[in-house]
Amino acid sequence: MQATTLQVPFLDLRKQHQALMPGLLDAFRQVTESSAFAGGPFVAKFEEEFAAFCHARYALGVGSGTDALWLSLLSLGVGQGDEVITTPYTFMATAEAVSFCGARPVFVDIDERTYTMDPAELEAAITLRTQAIIPVHLFGQMADMDAIQAIAARHGTPVVEDACQAHGAEYKGRRAGSIGVVGCFSFYPGNNLGALGEAGAVTTEEPELRSRIQALRDHGQTSKNVHSTIGWNARMDGIQAALLSVKLRHLHAANDARRAHARLYDELLSDEPRVIRPYVAPYTESVFHIYAVRVPDRDGVLERMAACGVTCAVHYPLPIHLQKAYSFLGLGPGSFPVAERCARELLSLPIYPELRPEEIELVVDVLKNCLPN
Repeated sequence: MQATTLQVPFLDLRKQHQALMPGLLDAFRQVTESSAFAGGPFVAKFEEEFAAFCHARYALGVGSGTDALWLSLLSLGVGQGDEVITTPYTFMATAEAVSFCGARPVFVDIDERTYTMDPAELEAAITLRTQAIIPVHLFGQMADMDAIQAIAARHGTPVVEDACQAHGAEYKGRRAGSIGVVGCFSFYPGNNLGALGEAGAVTTEEPELRSRIQALRDHGQTSKNVHSTIGWNARMDGIQAALLSVKLRHLHAANDARRAHARLYDELLSDEPRVIRPYVAPYTESVFHIYAVRVPDRDGVLERMAACGVTCAVHYPLPIHLQKAYSFLGLGPGSFPVAERCARELLSLPIYPELRPEEIELVVDVLKNCLPN
């Protein structure tokens, strides 16, 4: 196939930032004029705004989504010899945060349709060493929180929401980050709410957890030069907080645009039997961080589409339990068959708020032409 004259990138952050440039430049000016670069009033302002957005009592800005997960687990007392249950089909940071606590990640398979934690697999994985459960709200869709929370409650185990891909997603009317004991968010630039660099946040209803995370993110300080525990430098930058405040004001509209794009993709792909479209569970409202379809010969389709001018992506081609970094767990191929099958078949199509309908139509046309017969 020949390349099209119109090129469609997987993501175009330049378009997003060009539209917001006056507000972003003003935010940058305010921070530089006040020299409030590390923590400070701009972080506090964003924390208040993001907590309100998530329908949570508190939000705490940190340096990244990985920091959010790691400090949340530390604040819950997760440490050496403990176990934390999550899924193998997620970004590496979910498991890394567990390992950095000295604990061991324990994986359960994902649901065939939602790609989130399968509650039917969860109970059997819980042991006396289990100190937390991390459901991942993958691709912008929330996990089955009622079922997961019920199992966790029976065992007295806290639930940590990995909401790094789910800014504004809802489960039965409740926002991501407001259901578990803590919610963890990443503001990596490509996320629905992205910084212009690295940043993250933790949401919680618990004053005690808030105080612990506040100390942990700032070298264990409870007040200036008074260190109650061994912490880390995981503060959010003032510039990132100010920029995020600007972008947060546009997040509802951006998420609505993503949903509209997903509906158009669904419509245009409804007659294509070779493509399995994303399934949105009735209990959730997805924000479509990723629009991932399952296709035969995924890697070949990816390559052929790129040659035609349409750039797609793959999330995640090798589940965590098959990564060399976690080979010590002794989990070989076949350990989690659903996650492994999805890792071979899922293809992420372009989806970002500034995408135009004609570009989506082109993506679908190219996809159909690149599928094996």
